[in-house]
Amino acid sequence: MSLKIEIFDPALCCSTGICGPSVDPELTRIAKDIHTLQKNNIDAVRYNLSQNAEPYVTTEVISQLLDDEGTDALPATIVNGELKKKGNYPTANELSEWTGLPINTFVTKPKSLKIDLEVQ
Repeated sequence: MSLKIEIFDPALCCSTGICGPSVDPELTRIAKDIHTLQKNNIDAVRYNLSQNAEPYVTTEVISQLLDDEGTDALPATIVNGELKKKGNYPTANELSEWTGLPINTFVTKPKSLKIDLEVQ
């Protein structure tokens, strides 16, 4: 069975939510994680409530979640049709657990900063 991960964002200003003067690092991280999943041949998609409301209505578990809890339950993550997380984006540990990919696939170490100091 192929794996499908769907993330239902709250209403964001643009398709990624990473625009404007102050970028939320969590949105940057989840955008990178979605790209990583896709690079590893996993069907991963994000929906934005303000850009594409249809999946929020046609996906039964999300429609029910919104009826019961409202938009405060977003973001919500569905894996193969099953609600796995609500109210927050999935962590690297959760993505690793759900996909079987190693944790280091999602957790990247900061690049070392090389400083070339010229001594006089």
